[in-house]
Amino acid sequence: MSGFETVAALPPQPALRIGNCSGFYGDRQSAMREMLEGGPLDVLTGDYLAELTMLILGRDTMKDPSLGYAKTHLRQLEDSLGLALERGVRIVSNAGGLNPAGLADRVREVARGLGLDPQVAHVEGDDLRSRSAELGFEGALTANVYLGGFGIAAALSAGADVVVTGRVTDASLVVGPAVAHHGWTPTSYDELAGAVVAGHVLECGTQATGGNFSGFRTLPHDGRPLGFPLAEIAADGSSVVTKHPGTGGAVTVDTVTAQLMYEIQTSRYLNPDVTAQLDSVQLREVGHDRVEMSGIRGEAPPEQLKVCVNELGGFRNTVEFVLTGLDIDAKADWVREQLAPSLDAREVSWTRSALPPADADTEEGASCLLRCTVKDDRPDPVGRAFTSAAVELALASYPGFTMTAPPAAPAPYGVYRAAYVDRDAVLHTVVHADGRREAVADPTEFATPDPESGRRPSPFLAPADSLTRRAPLGSFVHARSGDKGGDANLGLWVVHDGSGKYDARVTWLAKLITPRKVRELVPEAADLDVEVFVLPNLGGVNVLIRGLLGEGVAASTRFDPQAKGLGEWVRSRMVHVQEGLL
Repeated sequence: MSGFETVAALPPQPALRIGNCSGFYGDRQSAMREMLEGGPLDVLTGDYLAELTMLILGRDTMKDPSLGYAKTHLRQLEDSLGLALERGVRIVSNAGGLNPAGLADRVREVARGLGLDPQVAHVEGDDLRSRSAELGFEGALTANVYLGGFGIAAALSAGADVVVTGRVTDASLVVGPAVAHHGWTPTSYDELAGAVVAGHVLECGTQATGGNFSGFRTLPHDGRPLGFPLAEIAADGSSVVTKHPGTGGAVTVDTVTAQLMYEIQTSRYLNPDVTAQLDSVQLREVGHDRVEMSGIRGEAPPEQLKVCVNELGGFRNTVEFVLTGLDIDAKADWVREQLAPSLDAREVSWTRSALPPADADTEEGASCLLRCTVKDDRPDPVGRAFTSAAVELALASYPGFTMTAPPAAPAPYGVYRAAYVDRDAVLHTVVHADGRREAVADPTEFATPDPESGRRPSPFLAPADSLTRRAPLGSFVHARSGDKGGDANLGLWVVHDGSGKYDARVTWLAKLITPRKVRELVPEAADLDVEVFVLPNLGGVNVLIRGLLGEGVAASTRFDPQAKGLGEWVRSRMVHVQEGLL
């Protein structure tokens, strides 16, 4: 057992004030110090892992098995660990990646070099590479199961000042401290779901305070960098999302909704500790830069655990031709015809940007790009044989021939896929600061799989007939989009602008966005499975486009391989809108 049961009978604790200082591997280095200096905190988290990051760390271990963790986290600790200990702020991160034990040792080395002696624990058990063949993903470069937050809770309950983990879910970084602080048990479903939702809002850092936000024009633009978010998590699982005073950006119902809509799938958000019902979330502005999240319901977690599997897919290369002026289509056809005999790769993909306008007043404005991407199991067909053939056309092809960059060497790429394992295949383990190893118990109750999960009928009546006119979808609809492996996630919701039209606009949006309409707005999805889930409390819908990104970001040849700009494109599409809604 993990030991947290010993605090379950304690009286309710005050709200836990937990912040975030990293949303990805490469985020703002100064954020840890900024969060520690900016105001009071109990816990500071850092999220460094994504599906693509695991591939990057896997390549690191191929060069040096002692690596496999996020090195930037160490640099942050060198600068700020003393300050964290002085202020009593505990630090929890998933920067351990493929080597949490190695990172924990390095943290201790850094601490000794600073004259400090923190209690450093780590969580392991997620790395399944040694059992890949047995579990059905033989040859995987990485294979990491997503763990929950109770291992982190056990480490904190035992007195750890710093906890580093491997592949826990992003939200687990918040769930663990909340469990340790409030004494929740594995069946505290509503409370755990509240912490999962708070963790989902915090996990991407400044995306909750105005970053990557379609309503960016409404934010204060005063030159200050966006502040990182924090959440005050109450004993009942409700929370208030805010940021330190004096930091840039804003925390509003819309910025929080943007993150709640990000990279989810159905209206049931599965985590290892609980299934959160996203359509139960209620948002309310309770002060300047303060948004309350309440009413969150949870149910038992899934019986199986998800595994992030990355495999080496082969090698890829790209050349880009610049096409300028007249006869763009003919120029593109000719260079494709000339290069075709030299293309011996397994996969060849051609894409072209939009045609330039007539009579453009700059040369760049009169140009577009023609991109050729090739992929093969071996480097040779996508190496010099490919790039030399392209260069040799420089004086023998279309007028104005030029390329955007010199030819590059082929690069390896990875393929992501999700797998699932039974919980008894995983040994979720905490290694405490004193070296003691503690196994974390599995839940004993599980949700029943439901193939129709999340597919709930729209609660909105169809609007009456009225005059309509063409307008961009984004006239009063926000969006945020991203990747879930090879699938694209697109959240759409109605802006809170005080116009008095909010409810009518939500009804209109919920009726408009159907799988058929999504395929119309996104022609690339014409032959793909599209699922739409209504989230009435958030005033919007979540769209899942399966397979839009192929085999994941590292293998995709799509112009926007992570679907980050998908939402902004869809907002720009023209739709029929009732006049009274504009």
